[in-house]
Formats: sequence, structure tokens, C-alpha cells
Amino acid sequence: MHLEGPSATTLTLATEVLGAGSPAVVTFTAGVQDRPAPIIDALLTSLDQMARELFPAWLPDARPLEGLAGAGAAAVRLMALDTAQREGYYGPFLVDLAARALSGSPTLSSRLSAPVRAAGLARTIASSFARQRAALLVIVPEGLSAEAEQALVGASRFLTDSGFGLWLTGAPLLWDDSVESIPFGLPVPDVLIDPSVSLDAAPDPVTYPPLAGRPHPASHTEQMLEAALRCTDWATGREWNQLHQVHPLTSPIRVDLLWRHERCVVEIDGEEHRQLERFAADRQRDVCLQLAGFAVLRFTNNQVIRHCDLVLSQIRQFLDGRRAGRQERAVHV
Repeated sequence: MHLEGPSATTLTLATEVLGAGSPAVVTFTAGVQDRPAPIIDALLTSLDQMARELFPAWLPDARPLEGLAGAGAAAVRLMALDTAQREGYYGPFLVDLAARALSGSPTLSSRLSAPVRAAGLARTIASSFARQRAALLVIVPEGLSAEAEQALVGASRFLTDSGFGLWLTGAPLLWDDSVESIPFGLPVPDVLIDPSVSLDAAPDPVTYPPLAGRPHPASHTEQMLEAALRCTDWATGREWNQLHQVHPLTSPIRVDLLWRHERCVVEIDGEEHRQLERFAADRQRDVCLQLAGFAVLRFTNNQVIRHCDLVLSQIRQFLDGRRAGRQERAVHV
């Protein structure tokens, strides 16, 4: 179906935090092609990378093997084969994906058809987020020709036949009347992206929410900051990408990095946070967290990458102050 009303950015923000009974939602920015096959191939390539980044969330038994590369290849293949037999996966797909995830190789080591890959990726992605299904939020580009629009609809039908739920959003479909359009309203005001904002880098074709408890696999900045924090003795108690509900009647808020006892939230902002809609959502989140007693420290990707020592020093300074205050209050109680 095609969702009419809110912008693609609004829908992406709205689907970042969904209940446990909902699907795992992946956002796909479709390219312009005149045949379905290139669209399907590009998406499956991106989803394959995503699944490898999420490893071992979909194969928890392999967690001790992370970082072993070639040394753990035989073990991870056996684990994948056992999981496939137990849970009904297509064995060759899961074995191939697990081996490549461990070794870091993007190249398929066996010839698997597109339907087999799509069905397997739908299951592994859903499993990574402990959901029953995975869904694609496909952003339709503006100004598609009749051929390009029909190619996108054809690719969408293939994906739904392969096990994905699928919603189209973005530009309206002008040439195809086989897809039902649904007026869709959200309580969040729909703010247009400011065309004067220049993004330094094009967005990835596939984006997805993080897994609770670890830095986002696709975020080099979060991975870099975690590597630096891991080497310190003062950063204990940190929690990555947690949902926090400030009030029972409000929607949960996902925060990048949390020190729960110190009431400290650290947010790492990429280029997408310069969009007006995202900026407004960030300010609203900050106010809700501050009213609940949390301090919010915001850093840009550039600050973490270029001045990581300064970022660490500022986070430590704040945590030391909160911990000292807590100890002083404990003495007087």
C-alpha cells in the first residue's frame, strides 16, 4: 500500500520506536530504474550488508566467536546449520551468511536465487530485533516515469511475496493504479525539510534502528566512541541505544548512550539531524528528558571523530560531578 499524508521523514521518525508486536522496520530509499531486477539486486545487496552488520544478533550462539575471523569459520557454519534445521531456515543461505559475517566478506560464496536470499534476509532481520516479521518502508523518488514507477511496483510485489511487509511513501504513484493509497495521519506535525540545508553526504539507501545494548552497527562514530569508553574505568554503567519512557502515557524515547544512575544521556548527531524535522524532534526529546531529570549532552559525529579526547573529558567531567553529588547526599541521609 501507499501511505499518503506525512512525509517520508515523519514516517521514518514514527517507526523508530514501535511495540513488540510490530515488525522490524527498515527504510529503503529507492533508486530510479526501468526494470525491477536492478532495484531488487540493489536492495538485497544492502540488506545483506545490514544482516552482516547485525551479526550475531540473529545467531546468538556465535557471540563468543566474534573477532575470530577464519579461526571460527567451521564452528559458525555448524552453528548456522543447527539453527537452520531447528528453526526452519534454508540451510545453505544461513551457513553462507554466517560465514561471511564472521569473516567480513561481502561476496556470496554460493549461488543463491533472489527469492531465497530475500526470504532468508526477511527472517534474519526480523530475528535480530526479536520480531516475527520485517517490513520495508520504501521511499518513492519524485518524478518517476511510467516505466520506472512500474519497475518499483514490480520489485515491491516481489519483496512482499518473499516475506517482507511493505509500505510505499514519498512521491505519489501517478502511473500505477494497482497499489492502494491510504490517507495516513500522525499526531506529529509534518515539517518540510529545509531545502537550504546542505547535507555533506548522501544517505545510505537502507537505514534501520539500532539494537538495544550495543552501538549501532552501521555507525562508525558510535563504534569509535564505544572503543574509547571501553578503555576507561570511569565509564562503567553505560547503556547503548536504550528505550526510556519518561512517563507511562508518553511514547518511549530511544537514546544513543545512557548512564541511568547518573541521569545522563549522550546523543551523537549525524548530518540527518540538521534537517528541520529531525532538529525539531530532537529538541522535543531533550525537553522531555530534562523534565524527567536527565541531562542531555549532544556531540556531532565530527566532534567525536576529530576531538574524541575532548568529548571523553567532557562526559567524564559531568559524570564525576553527578557521582560526587550522589555520594554527598548519601552521607547526609
